[in-house]
Amino acid sequence: MVAQGFTVDLDKPLVHQVGHLGEAYQEWVHQPIVSKEGPRFFESDFWEFLTRTVWWAIPTIWLPVVCYSISVSIHMGRTVPEVALMVVFGIFIWTLMEYTLHRFLFHINTRSYWGNTIHYLLHGCHHKHPMDGLRLVFPPAATAILLVPFWNLIKLLATPTTTPALFGGGLLGYVMYDVTHYYLHHGQPTVEVPKNLKKYHLNHHFRIQNKGFGITSSFWDKVFGTLPHSKSAKNR
Repeated sequence: MVAQGFTVDLDKPLVHQVGHLGEAYQEWVHQPIVSKEGPRFFESDFWEFLTRTVWWAIPTIWLPVVCYSISVSIHMGRTVPEVALMVVFGIFIWTLMEYTLHRFLFHINTRSYWGNTIHYLLHGCHHKHPMDGLRLVFPPAATAILLVPFWNLIKLLATPTTTPALFGGGLLGYVMYDVTHYYLHHGQPTVEVPKNLKKYHLNHHFRIQNKGFGITSSFWDKVFGTLPHSKSAKNR
């Protein structure tokens, strides 16, 4: 774990260490350590607590918000079919956001101390410790903060009666994404579709980390040309 004369000590809190790796950070963070027990991030117990989230907290906290948002559009006079269409459209928009965030933000190349530190907190920790079950889903406190600009953006682009349903659909898409992501790492699917999706995602972690940015599907990878080649195709 030595890079540019700096050694990362995995037995000490990592967040304040990783920035010192400089240009060697990207290579270090993409060498996964497969262990279900994650590292300590902070010396402070308070900040450490905020980084750990059980997967079931996501649907427990956010599905009531989804239902409330959808019901608001109905109470404002929208028909159930109209609201259902808005919800589906919101989910569709989320899948594009999921792909875009994963490709262009979560896999941005960083070299500076603060760039490396922020990247590690956002996504680098997941690639370094991909089986850390308490850091697989997004902390609800951070989600709540990000929902404010998300709501305001929809409010700017949509009508007052469709905004809540679109917001609820986008939030539902996020919930589906986060629980799916957890399942792909820790579930043991027996049905063909989730089995293939699990292989697809683990391929992103352990074989071709600069492709395969979709989590809930490979649709946008096909659209934007980031679909990884299969091993058989690569060997031809």
